[in-house]
Amino acid sequence: MPGPQYRDPWAAREAWRKSPIFSNRAMFRSMFPGLGTAIVAFTAYVIYDDYFASKPAHEHGGHTISH
Repeated sequence: MPGPQYRDPWAAREAWRKSPIFSNRAMFRSMFPGLGTAIVAFTAYVIYDDYFASKPAHEHGGHTISH
């Protein structure tokens, strides 16, 4: 048996378009492959920097100002 019989001679050549690999959701999901990881890493960095990192005192005109 050589394979499925197609009535349209071009149907076999166009069958790849119906593959789930080429669906809109799969194409959108793979558009930005590292975006989710980057957002999580950047958020963790900002939280660490704002709340846990010690801030040095700034000197302006001989006066020490602590924020």
